[in-house]
Amino acid sequence: MSRISTSLTGTWQHMKRDRQLLVLFLPCLIFYIIFRYGPLFGLTIAFKDYNVFEGIFGSKWVGLKHFVKFFSGNDFLMLFKNTLTLGFFTLIFGFPIPILLAISLNELRVKWLKKSIQTLTYLPAFLSIVIICSMVIDFLSPNTGLINKLMAAVGLEKIYFMIIPEWFRTIYVASDIWANAGYDAIIYLAAVAGISPTLYEAAKVDGCSRWKSLWNITLPGLMPTILIMFILRTGKMLQIGYEKVLLLYNPTTYEVADVFSTYVYRKGLIESNYSYAAAVGMFEAFIAMIMLLSANFISKKAGGKGLW
Repeated sequence: MSRISTSLTGTWQHMKRDRQLLVLFLPCLIFYIIFRYGPLFGLTIAFKDYNVFEGIFGSKWVGLKHFVKFFSGNDFLMLFKNTLTLGFFTLIFGFPIPILLAISLNELRVKWLKKSIQTLTYLPAFLSIVIICSMVIDFLSPNTGLINKLMAAVGLEKIYFMIIPEWFRTIYVASDIWANAGYDAIIYLAAVAGISPTLYEAAKVDGCSRWKSLWNITLPGLMPTILIMFILRTGKMLQIGYEKVLLLYNPTTYEVADVFSTYVYRKGLIESNYSYAAAVGMFEAFIAMIMLLSANFISKKAGGKGLW
């Protein structure tokens, strides 16, 4: 009992000492309570037959009915496969590109060229997802698109990219890399800038080439940032936003493009099946949490670094 009393007294003394910092933290805490943790209460409709006229409290409890319906339906395996495939390809091909871009820019000694490349690669980050998808569709248009015109110039037949299912994943991943590589590279450039210049000077004195400096100084210095970014990207691997898929797909590509988030959108907002959509969204969040915990565990075992 005395130990608990001592602990509470110590906590109170810490709070009293850091009261100014706690006041600064208060708006952040209120934001998370209202806009992040408060909406979690709405997930209870996944276990009810939600009726908008009866409200959350008045709707009837149905247990795991909506989860069983989802897992036993024909759509589950297709959605799981599509979401996992898109997330996996985006991670495998999209994650290394910003690292390579940041290292290349760091090694580039021509300043105007370095700034030009950085500006060009960073520009898509200012564009909305609607503009990005519109540009992709325009570029790939069979009649007026730049890609098909170039193919026609070398004697190749035009391709209807947007209606051929085999092309959807390539288009999705490539456009994601184009839109985000420059923005993500800034994080790695900041990490490179944090490496002590004395390490490079010492390596140069010892006769170390630029390639060896890159391998022995730059990459180890980047590794903590790479691991943290990898954990964050892995946690979001299944949380593919519905906006981009919704703007790029069409009924002819549903078989490879439909993912959990677009399915939740159609079931929840278009068909007004709120409880079923909440159950699907809850399952997606649960799998994402498992992947985040797994990635953090593997990262700590492999490199000794993790988010917590």
